[in-house]
Amino acid sequence: MSLTQDQDGVPELTPGTLEVLQAATRMLAGVALRSLDVLDAAVTLPQFRLLAVLADLGPVPTGQAARMLGLDPSTVTRLADRLVAAGHVARGTDSRHRGVVTLGLTASGRNLVAAADAWRRHELARIMAQLAPGEQAAVTMALGLLVRAAGDDYGLTAQRPVPL
Repeated sequence: MSLTQDQDGVPELTPGTLEVLQAATRMLAGVALRSLDVLDAAVTLPQFRLLAVLADLGPVPTGQAARMLGLDPSTVTRLADRLVAAGHVARGTDSRHRGVVTLGLTASGRNLVAAADAWRRHELARIMAQLAPGEQAAVTMALGLLVRAAGDDYGLTAQRPVPL
């Protein structure tokens, strides 16, 4: 399949390809969102995003967490306030720069991220089990190609420009 371009030179997808990609996006987003249900409303989606960043990076300065999430540092501070009060995040200081506030997961925060991740793994395995082994291999290969084309960190950072 080759992509055509619109008048501005932006690649266009065929309608069938676009529909499949949009359906896959909705399904994967649904799995991610439903994984928070297992947490019994312990955290909101924005709070969970902060927990997930901290799980990936370990303790980091508040500003770095804000950049990773594409949020204003004051917004991350407010999210962290709630998570600290709930016992999911601990504040600290950078040993090299004592004025820099760091955020890190507590055991409770790690448990929340692990519970959501375990549910997602189980749900994705359940969905993939509906396919024949050859279909599973084809899905795995196709999604691997898509991830590679987007870049491994595409969904992890908010530093990429968003097209208008």
